[in-house]
Amino acid sequence: MPNDDETLSALSGEETARETTVEPPSRLAQEIRRRKTFAIISHPDAGKTTLTEKLLLYGGAIQLAGAVKAKRGRQSAVSDWMDLERERGISITSSVLQFGYHGYQMNLLDTPGHADFSEDTYRTLHAADSAVMLLDCAKGVEPQTKKLFRVCKQRAMPIFTFVNKMDRPGREPFDLVGEVEHVLGIGVVPITWPIYKSHVFRGIYHRLLKRVYLFDAKYAGSSQASGAEMAPFQVTGLDDPSLKEELDDYGYTRLREEADLLETAGDVFDPARFLAGEVSPMFYGSAMNNFGLAPFLDTFCELAPSPSPHASSAGSIDPLDAFSGFVFKIQANMDKAHRDRVAFMRICSGKFERGMKVLQVRTDKTMRLANPTTFMAQERTIVDEGYAGDVIGVYDPGVFEIGDTLTAGKKFVFEDIPSFAPEHFARVVMIDPLRRKQLKKGLEQLAQEGTIQLYRPPEGREGDTILGAVGRLQLEVVKYRLKNEYDADVRLEPMSVEFARWITRSDGQDVDLVAFGRENVGIPAVDVRGRAVALFAGEWQVNSAKRYLPDLVFAETARGVVQRA
Repeated sequence: MPNDDETLSALSGEETARETTVEPPSRLAQEIRRRKTFAIISHPDAGKTTLTEKLLLYGGAIQLAGAVKAKRGRQSAVSDWMDLERERGISITSSVLQFGYHGYQMNLLDTPGHADFSEDTYRTLHAADSAVMLLDCAKGVEPQTKKLFRVCKQRAMPIFTFVNKMDRPGREPFDLVGEVEHVLGIGVVPITWPIYKSHVFRGIYHRLLKRVYLFDAKYAGSSQASGAEMAPFQVTGLDDPSLKEELDDYGYTRLREEADLLETAGDVFDPARFLAGEVSPMFYGSAMNNFGLAPFLDTFCELAPSPSPHASSAGSIDPLDAFSGFVFKIQANMDKAHRDRVAFMRICSGKFERGMKVLQVRTDKTMRLANPTTFMAQERTIVDEGYAGDVIGVYDPGVFEIGDTLTAGKKFVFEDIPSFAPEHFARVVMIDPLRRKQLKKGLEQLAQEGTIQLYRPPEGREGDTILGAVGRLQLEVVKYRLKNEYDADVRLEPMSVEFARWITRSDGQDVDLVAFGRENVGIPAVDVRGRAVALFAGEWQVNSAKRYLPDLVFAETARGVVQRA
């Protein structure tokens, strides 16, 4: 009897490497094929961090899954490692979680669900090969889901859909399929389908494998205790006589009718359209009590793409080419005892070896990466090698910036990761003047992380330090981290500023910010990466600046860094 992987490959029209390769492939190709690098996107409270924890549980990375909103004496979520995340029960910063599963190397990029941290999520999606879109079965497609989906769609990223919280009352499964197709404009092919007994979620039917997974009834409640360990289940088929006995008449009749409808009216899963981001395989389950997770994870490993070529200034970079990668995140103070800073690097091609020399293309300098690490949230393990698809951490003494390209020697750069114009602004007021040095260091490091945008007066001008944020919660996080990590207490005073625009000259020359300031059409400033910025009180002031200064270009996003001789 064929195993699950062989059955899925045949049904999806894929041929395995074992069947098509005469000679054994190189170890490099084998290792790269094992990599599955993906992100989970969702609206807040859809259960993203809970799902993340349960995938770690099934991957054997943890023995007991924790709740996001941890109570006293209860295990807290592994992926939410920051103190403020544990206190508030929300994900504030992206984290990387790496674990093995059935011979695959899983690189899970956990992202914040809150809209105020969407810029961090956007940067993280640059490092992912696929995404899992998580939906609440009662709420369906929500605003933040739509926003993040558009980012994935723009990148033609393969997207899985997982409908969560099936253990609770929710909308009809067919309604959710229709909403995703109508609202998001992507085709949906249900792979698993919910099974009920007396209107209670009891299992799933796997359409590709033609198998029914029934979960133990005592685990069916929405209980954190029942979901802390893997849920036992039995596997059977639609025609098994015991299935009718296990389900009541309502549940069995509904299952047969809906399964027949899916087969006659539902679309056939097309792997090529999925990899092009045109259709999304849909799964149903409950991350809280673990129903439906094992079939989802098994199918995900079979269908999710391995690392693919990356666009660069030198053309497409194949995963089998010489080593290259890019920095998509910087995190300070993951280890409070050392106050260090780590750059998260996505390997795009080739093999990375501990201690190897790499070229930092932006500075044209060669450096040795001595102690690369892999991650389990804030826990780090030194590794000797990594392959395309992996995310590794390298010690950052202050030389890396988000978007940096690292190569084995060849000069090219990967696609820039843009900065977005903030919507909330505050003036930084120092409470204790004796902590000026700590405050300066803290603000610079947090700005280099991308946690906040930092604006200072141009050279030769006095003025206040100004913070810009996409969401208000970002400002609260910065104030908390300045106090908690740098012992610098500050007061943030709101400003009557609505817009920030990066300024360049249409002729390519440097922008004279002092001359801009004399025009009194905005506040001139410089961001942490040396780029000219103007802050405006309203759209009328932006329009005035465009009218009075036609030689200047005002952009809502910025890419790269100013190169200075």
